[in-house]
Amino acid sequence: MAKTYDFSGWATRNDLKCSDGRTIRHGAFKDCDGLEVPLVWNHAHNEPDNVLGHALLENRDEGVYCYGTFNDTSSGQVAKVLVQHGDIKALSIYANQLKQSANRDVMHGVIREVSLVHAGANPGAFIDTVIAHSDDYDEEAVIYTGEDLVLKHSEDESEIKNDTDDEEEMLEHKDDEDKENNKMAEKEKTVGDVFNELTEEQKTVVYALIGQALEGKNKEDANMKHNVFENDQYNDDEMIHAAMETIIADGKRCGSLKESFLQHADEYGIKDIDWLFPDAKNLTDKPGFIKRNPDAWVDVVMNGVHHTPFSRIKMMFADLREDEARAKGYAKKAQLKKEEVFGLIKRTVDPTTIYKKQKLDRDDIIDITDFDVVSWLKGEMRMMLDEEIARAILFGDGRTALDADKIDSTKIIPIVADAALYTINATAATNSAKDLIAAAVRGQNDYEGSGNTTMFVANSTVTEMLLIEDTNQHRLYKDMHELALACSVNKIVKVPDSIVPEGVAAVIVDLNDYNVGADKGGSVNMFDDFDIDYNQQKYLIETRCSGALTKPFSAIVIKKADAEAQG
Repeated sequence: MAKTYDFSGWATRNDLKCSDGRTIRHGAFKDCDGLEVPLVWNHAHNEPDNVLGHALLENRDEGVYCYGTFNDTSSGQVAKVLVQHGDIKALSIYANQLKQSANRDVMHGVIREVSLVHAGANPGAFIDTVIAHSDDYDEEAVIYTGEDLVLKHSEDESEIKNDTDDEEEMLEHKDDEDKENNKMAEKEKTVGDVFNELTEEQKTVVYALIGQALEGKNKEDANMKHNVFENDQYNDDEMIHAAMETIIADGKRCGSLKESFLQHADEYGIKDIDWLFPDAKNLTDKPGFIKRNPDAWVDVVMNGVHHTPFSRIKMMFADLREDEARAKGYAKKAQLKKEEVFGLIKRTVDPTTIYKKQKLDRDDIIDITDFDVVSWLKGEMRMMLDEEIARAILFGDGRTALDADKIDSTKIIPIVADAALYTINATAATNSAKDLIAAAVRGQNDYEGSGNTTMFVANSTVTEMLLIEDTNQHRLYKDMHELALACSVNKIVKVPDSIVPEGVAAVIVDLNDYNVGADKGGSVNMFDDFDIDYNQQKYLIETRCSGALTKPFSAIVIKKADAEAQG
């Protein structure tokens, strides 16, 4: 009786303990009896040439036996020669939907492919994967047995001696069915040729579709013993050749095999077919933040202000601007000498608490394994706390006085709203970029700060300033450095338009003249606690601090022209 396969061998053995301590139990792959699966090289799928042929699976009492047939492709014929010469002697399988018992026994699985592997490289049996201790059908494995292949010694042999008598008996019993399968395979060779021309990604989709069809079919049905591409009929879970040919033919028109499958999904009875396609992959290892742009201004503010290790700060000044404080001349003898008269000015600033609170369900913390979600969340909390403090220092937090979440502006005093003794207000003649620059220069006439000035300007305003042109339509300022020189400041820092109060164009200040004080224990701290009632991990970041300008006339606020002036 002629045999149509090129070799045979054990795909897997029952009750053989693998090197990782797991054991493939009797009947674990019994539902795979009669399946025809791809024969590949060393489980590699990165190139179509790695598919060498197919293997017919037969469930036995000892395990799963397979009969391999090589394709007529160059890679298939090279592999055939290697097997015939004894260079390649061993098989392994790739299986998924694995179920493992509590004592580490593999009880069930579905074989998806058989692979040729180097003989002797993996002596004995072992599983090249990690199988979770779970009853879910979510695991996959590459399983090696270390068994040698049995060759078909010539193309003309009508009989072959196998390692057991029942193997020969089984082959004779299946002879008629094998012949029928071969005839059908030859008849449908056109589809097979098309399939071999698919890309690896497209073949992966086809394998997934075949797997879904095979899993839903009655495992004892004899029709399962030939290739799904060879069926002339189909039930609710199978595709006939006409369906496959239609989908593959439409692949060129649709631009991809995936799009073709999606268009024909309902027509051929496959619901939710998009589940079979690979999930989208993250470009980064953790989610990014959508933030107000630009955000570099926060670091400039937080690193530039003066810090003290105490939060209750007091400033006292003697006002020597009045005439009574001037030195006087002694015009004639016996004249009464008058005392100098000046007033004292005092300001005290107390601390306030600024915080941010978050929570995570513990289940989510455990389930999110792609990145450290707790560290990511804490980073977000610190970033937003710093931004809120920086905003309160320059412009105030923007909340109304009745808002319960408002940062107390008497304890973190915004530069734009500070008293005239500390903040100089300068108003531009118009809202043009040119007049705003002029106001910035004129506003420094009364400036008495430390002098290393930074100009904080709305992003859109900076853009308009840089676009100022001369009469020949040449830009006056080619970069931010030249613009800073024109405004008579050391540097310009852009801030988001959304946080700049209405009517304000810019703030000029040496940040060293603004003091932020925090007592020991009142600096930025992170706290976390677990709520056992709600199974939630809660996080709190907070600081208790004060903030205010410490020198008179040490900041300048450039205000836009009012509506009448603009007209």
